[in-house]
Amino acid sequence: MNDTVLAGRTVRLALTAALALGSMIIVLALSGTREGHAATAGDRGHGAMTMPTQSNKQLAFHDGMRELWEQHVAWTRLAIVSFAAGNPDLSDTEARLLQNQVDIGDAIKPFYGQDAGSQLTSLLKAHILGAVAVLTAAKAGDTARLTQAKTQWYVNGRQIADFLSAANPKNWPRATMRSMMKTHLDQTLNEAVQQLTGHYAAGIRQYDAVETHILEMADSLSSGIVQQFPARFN
Repeated sequence: MNDTVLAGRTVRLALTAALALGSMIIVLALSGTREGHAATAGDRGHGAMTMPTQSNKQLAFHDGMRELWEQHVAWTRLAIVSFAAGNPDLSDTEARLLQNQVDIGDAIKPFYGQDAGSQLTSLLKAHILGAVAVLTAAKAGDTARLTQAKTQWYVNGRQIADFLSAANPKNWPRATMRSMMKTHLDQTLNEAVQQLTGHYAAGIRQYDAVETHILEMADSLSSGIVQQFPARFN
């Protein structure tokens, strides 16, 4: 038997084995899919837990609250970067950031009234201006002024938490809201320090943590309002 014949047989055997392996993989995959569907159906038949259905109004409110608070941290981030670098867009960035606080206050007015929305906006604007005071003192290296600014900033954070808790104490316990706000302040302060000291990669990582946390906070706020005013979301 010559080399050509042997090579041809080798190729045919390899192709046959490959086809057989491929067929086996397909059979196993289809079998696994059928078993997965059967198991899922079986779970449903035995009272497995299912996610509660959300109305379109609930989903829209949930997404809207997330958008507002994500803008809160995004524009704060841009303000920190511009402040640290001395960029000429700082005043415009701060103005947009302050507008976001108006938007957040407006978002709760349909539920808690005009005065409550305006009060939240006022508290949030103080939160932003307090952050500016912290940044200014830190950049100047004024330790005494930095300590005072940080103290006032954290007092304002507790005021925001207490305001929210008072509006919806069942769904927003004071201790929970204070913890959320403290985490937000701690993370934002760390982000600012990293940016001011030139540790840019660390600042970016910290911003990722800030964003994750604020979305969790936004979800708690939207969920709490939905639970407090269920008829508004039918």
